[in-house]
Amino acid sequence: MLDLHSHQGTSLHCHTPEIELRLTAVVSQGADGRTLETLWQVCSHLQRLGYPVIVLDGTAEESYEAPGLQHLLANAPRGDGSFAMGGAHASSLAVLPAFQGLYTLAFNSPHAAQPLQALQPLFRQYALIVVYASVATFSTPLLKGIATTPLLLMQPGKPGIVTSYKQLKQLAIHTGLAGTVACIADSDAPARRREIDTELDTLRQCAARHLGQHIGTTSIYAGSAQDMQRLALRLLENAGTIGVPAHGVPVHLAAASARSPTESYPPFHQRH
Repeated sequence: MLDLHSHQGTSLHCHTPEIELRLTAVVSQGADGRTLETLWQVCSHLQRLGYPVIVLDGTAEESYEAPGLQHLLANAPRGDGSFAMGGAHASSLAVLPAFQGLYTLAFNSPHAAQPLQALQPLFRQYALIVVYASVATFSTPLLKGIATTPLLLMQPGKPGIVTSYKQLKQLAIHTGLAGTVACIADSDAPARRREIDTELDTLRQCAARHLGQHIGTTSIYAGSAQDMQRLALRLLENAGTIGVPAHGVPVHLAAASARSPTESYPPFHQRH
């Protein structure tokens, strides 16, 4: 499933110019199905706009039955090292389990200044990498060196405001990054939109007063294609870039290959 296929033109890839790869972070809201469904819609809109997307799902753990990022990092690649699930321009969204792989990159990446730089040779066929993970995952050195604006998908109401503020605070403390908050409206009625705008205004004021950050906010209605496309473009606009490594092929991560792909990582699980 994760084999890297070579072909007659493989030798020419080393002569093609490398381009920077965009990457953005989306903070998981736990078992909230509406948030996850919104993310899939946003990524699908980007693909229809001509931006092939791969999602590294940091909430899903790799296994032999469901191989993912950890397996790609732990095994020396063949051919040009690039990877695509069904081709980077496939209509279906590419999603890889990435819980252990993200941990490996956060603490054992060969690129100390930008841990996620190791992803560039692997996924350069895509236009955008979406890292979907818990705020605890992003509180590691994972996003170091990448000027991205993490996206938080907030639920309406006071609990949503409190949860989003806590996540913004964790991001501010551990990464120094200010997030963008999109509240998922449960109705497109003007009165409901005004209520949500008031809630977002409250969140902006709290972030400015207590965190010293001016965060971006917006409200979206999941049933509106226009809203989904607007959020998709905003996600793309807020993405950072991964620089091209000095070597054109992925570096074999000794720390990753020394562990079994199903081995647990206690320090990371405690953060999760």
